[in-house]
Amino acid sequence: MSSRLRPPQHRVSPRAVPMWTLQSAVGNVVIVAVLGVAAWGAMTVGWSWIPGWVGDNAWWAPVVFAVFGVVETAVVPRFRYRVHRWEVTEDVIYTRKGWIGREWQLVPITRIQTVDHTQGWMERMFRVATLEVQTASHAGSSTIEGLDVDRAREISEDLAVRAGDLQDDAT
Repeated sequence: MSSRLRPPQHRVSPRAVPMWTLQSAVGNVVIVAVLGVAAWGAMTVGWSWIPGWVGDNAWWAPVVFAVFGVVETAVVPRFRYRVHRWEVTEDVIYTRKGWIGREWQLVPITRIQTVDHTQGWMERMFRVATLEVQTASHAGSSTIEGLDVDRAREISEDLAVRAGDLQDDAT
């Protein structure tokens, strides 16, 4: 009898979508600005170490990246929301993430060493948090980004208690 790997039950918070959109937009604006300054330098200063055709067409780099950035900012956060899922069962933490490639991760609760609940400044703005469960495994940890802040706190407290109880039973 074979059992199939099913998607984890829960999605991240819907508030993660605007946060991921803002993160993407800020990152893309910075890159376009840097490319714009480099293109301006290549066209006006006339750097002798680059071929003439590169300097003449340097303005294409920020324009092409800006178009890519707009599409990426509009599409990726929504797709990410549809794909990223998580679930905590009696004995395992189960996550799925990935944009192009998919990563499925199962972390046994008996292997948990630490449970971290963190919030960056942008996560605080959108009232979401990141939950990171670390094990002694070479694979490292399981991370769930974009959880509702209260839900992340509940899960981290619950997992810490459960992992502590299981480790006490093993000694």
